[in-house]
Amino acid sequence: MGTKRIIRLQFFLLLYFGTSLWAIDPGRHITQYAHTAWKTGDGVYVGSPTTITQAADGYLWIGTTLGLVRFDGVRFVQWKPPAGQQLPDPRVFSLLGTSDGSLWIGTGYSLSRWKDQQLTNFPGLSGRIEALLEGDAGSIWLARTQITDSMGPLCRIKEAQVRCFGSGDQIPFPNVLQLAKSDDGSIWLDGYSELCRWRPGSSEVFFPNRTGRPEGIALFKSIATGPDGSTWAAMDSPGPIMRLLHFIHGNWGREDFPKVAATNSEITALFVDRDNELWIGTSNRGMFRIQGSRAEHFGEAEGLTSNSVQSFCQDQEGNVWVVTSLGIDNFRDLPVSSFSMRDGLAADGAVSVLASRTGGVWILNNYETVQELKDGKFSTLLPQRDQPAHHVSTLFEDHAGRLWFGLDNGLRVYDNGTFRTVLHSDGTPLGLVFSITEDMHHDIWVRAGPNLDQIVNFSVQSERTSPKIATSYILAAAPDGGVVLGLVDGELLKFKSGETQSSSSNENDNRRQIRDLLTDPDGTVWGTTLNELFCWRGSRRETLTIRNGLPCDGIFALVEDDDNAIWLYSRCGLIRIARPELDHWWQHPDDLVHTQLLDEGEGVQAGLTSLKPQAARTPDGRLWFVNGHILQMININHLQENMTPPPVHVESVVADELEYSPHEGIRLPALTRDLEIDYTAISFVAPVKVRFRYRLEGHDADWQDPATRRQAFYTDLHPGKYRFHVIACNNDGVWNSTGATLDFSIAPAWYQTIWFWALCGILGVLVAWSLYRLRVRQIALAIHASFDERLKERTRLAREFHDTLLQTIQGSKMVADDALDESADPVRMRRALERLSIWMGQATQEGRAALNSLRDSTTKRNDLADAFQRATEGDLMPGTMSVTLSVVGAASEMHPIVRDEVYRIGYEAIRNASVHSKASHLDVELRYAQDLTLCVKDNGLGIDATVLDKGRDGHFGLQGMRERAARIGGKLSLVSSATSGTEIKLVVPGEIIFSPKQEGDGVQERVRRNRKYDRP
Repeated sequence: MGTKRIIRLQFFLLLYFGTSLWAIDPGRHITQYAHTAWKTGDGVYVGSPTTITQAADGYLWIGTTLGLVRFDGVRFVQWKPPAGQQLPDPRVFSLLGTSDGSLWIGTGYSLSRWKDQQLTNFPGLSGRIEALLEGDAGSIWLARTQITDSMGPLCRIKEAQVRCFGSGDQIPFPNVLQLAKSDDGSIWLDGYSELCRWRPGSSEVFFPNRTGRPEGIALFKSIATGPDGSTWAAMDSPGPIMRLLHFIHGNWGREDFPKVAATNSEITALFVDRDNELWIGTSNRGMFRIQGSRAEHFGEAEGLTSNSVQSFCQDQEGNVWVVTSLGIDNFRDLPVSSFSMRDGLAADGAVSVLASRTGGVWILNNYETVQELKDGKFSTLLPQRDQPAHHVSTLFEDHAGRLWFGLDNGLRVYDNGTFRTVLHSDGTPLGLVFSITEDMHHDIWVRAGPNLDQIVNFSVQSERTSPKIATSYILAAAPDGGVVLGLVDGELLKFKSGETQSSSSNENDNRRQIRDLLTDPDGTVWGTTLNELFCWRGSRRETLTIRNGLPCDGIFALVEDDDNAIWLYSRCGLIRIARPELDHWWQHPDDLVHTQLLDEGEGVQAGLTSLKPQAARTPDGRLWFVNGHILQMININHLQENMTPPPVHVESVVADELEYSPHEGIRLPALTRDLEIDYTAISFVAPVKVRFRYRLEGHDADWQDPATRRQAFYTDLHPGKYRFHVIACNNDGVWNSTGATLDFSIAPAWYQTIWFWALCGILGVLVAWSLYRLRVRQIALAIHASFDERLKERTRLAREFHDTLLQTIQGSKMVADDALDESADPVRMRRALERLSIWMGQATQEGRAALNSLRDSTTKRNDLADAFQRATEGDLMPGTMSVTLSVVGAASEMHPIVRDEVYRIGYEAIRNASVHSKASHLDVELRYAQDLTLCVKDNGLGIDATVLDKGRDGHFGLQGMRERAARIGGKLSLVSSATSGTEIKLVVPGEIIFSPKQEGDGVQERVRRNRKYDRP
């Protein structure tokens, strides 16, 4: 079962089984109900209203001459049919809300049904639909006039099947204007000048002017049935008498009521409310309500929108709605009743009220008229007939029921119809009387003139006066025999047995005057100033203000109810403080006090008067107040609590200024930024006090409290599915915890979709994997580079040892071999050993130089020419070879590492020529230009092409020269032939080898770049 069906079920359960929880109090006058009116001229709806009903969802529907209007207590909304559909006729004459949630609409042409956002028309039914009625088992009955088809005036719709009844079904007239249920299950039919009680197969007709039948049946909408099963009908009776017929227990009776004016006033509508009270609408005299034998009237003069009444309706909370030709009127009960001149007050100037021991109240009006209200009737005590008015200053009733009052400049007593004057012993008046009380010994104390007088047996027994007494304003009796005076400066004085006790006020402004006093049996004194409620107990005085929880300041009067709770009459309304709260506050003065407030919405019209008492309690527990204009009453023992939880609805969804129908599963477009959800809760008792809570599941972590606001706002919601849940409570705090829900979703943009984020995730994984692989590769390359560097270093060392130490050792071996060949020649042996020693020494130096080259340059000096000259002048060169060393250009500063590599390449070329070429001449040329060029050329045998290309196994000379040249970014070329010898040429770019010392690091970096660039 859906949420809407649950709400409808709750609605009808409350409507049919819980009606006693809340209804209009029949004991009040119409003028004492809260009355609200909406006129067509106010612009809240269009068209003239014709009928009204409440649907199962709680909404009020108003039929007008221009269509339908929906009302939730706050907002009128013009109903619009779905696109492509419309009512057969915009003029609506009848409406009916049924238990299945349907709204049946009777127009001037046919019938329609609105249910679940679907409009269904019944084109086969013609004529004007005058009345609608829900029958048994979900059947719908309708009355028709102006019929153009051949079917009868009464029709029934059941399970979408239509059947009409006419003369052949014992319906005696061609048109039916009104329908009503009978207590025996039959239907009452109104046919202009006759009535019929009908059921399929039988009928009973009541014609005028026939013996035993009622006469003069009214011509239009004149029938109604009540909860007791009785039926009311109106008679057309011109003149000063309004005549009604009452059919009860199978018999007709007649009730006659005087009209408000002796003018013709046709009865247009009858309605019986839940309390079986009869309401009557007329064509030009407003409306009446029948109470017993009295007809109460309410018309335009009292505030009705028009004197032409069309129809009545009572909603689920008991409020009565009246449709007139010019508007809609609402009458609802209030906790606080008001009495004004319309109800019998002599004047709208009630300034003091006093409870009578006989159950009535005394009211002082305009300081001169004293009235008694008892059993709902007002009577006047003062002024007496044919006597001038006098100024009355205060009222008091003693234990014997005698009324004491200050009159003009003295004190009077009213007892059993006689008046008596109290005077001083010298015969002078007491003076202007401010306050009167009676102590536990039944002595009367009067604060009059400058004195405090004690009166025993109508004689002044004692007089007290002082500057403080002269400033006292209010007087109260203490339960221990004394009296308490309240002064204008906030001080309290207590007189008992000749002793005086005082309590000062903590206030220091002009609002400190004590306005009212109340004493408890234990001697506690309660009082008010305009700012506070205070309590004086023993020697201690505490103050309760807005700081401790009072809803407002401006306290005018106080009174105690039967439960010992204190009621404060204040500028914001009636404030009730329970006795346990007061006891807790006395023990903990700094704690907040919990209060209950009745304000204007409950009928309170608070105001300040200058006379006392301003509040009173009658023996039946009712509390009475005056505000300077009217008399007000609250019967706290018979307060009705509104136990009907308000139906809650989501009305519309507005997203980025586009409105959507609140159906389930709304899909909002992507990038929706501003979202507004309008909702409502339907309670007509006090719609402005309906409170809400809502939560957007998927966004809100907890319930939001917008108080009475009926919109929820959200911005920049993320894509996804949401559920909006709203609940509400009525004016008495009864919550509809089921509330209403709305499911909707916001579509994602392309970059908010799942596949986009999945793609981003995959891409992220790929990027992470790529970065991981890159990092692994970098680490591998670094490791390989380290290995390569070590290999290169080993290779360099191999070259060094090959080009130096190994060559020298090889030369030494050759010397030794030569010496061994001629071992018998001592001279030659000695010369060979000397040469071997030289070679071994050179091998030692070259080994040391190779080790030092790991840390420093082999050639300390920068001049390569000197280095090559030393290489050609040593024992390395055979004696048969001539050497030419030429230097072209000026020597330049060179990078030491590059310079050493050039030297090693040149040295290896010179050594190879000296050892292997068998040449007779060697040219060594060193050219300094833009680049450095080294050329070593001999005229020997040349180098075999295979050796030149691949080198000789076990020898690394040529390979080492190529590696060194590649390392420094140089270009090495070897040209050899058997006829022209061998030429080895090395060209090193100047930007690599020539550089200032201060740019050595940059040169080294450029060397590394070239090495990297030239590597195969």
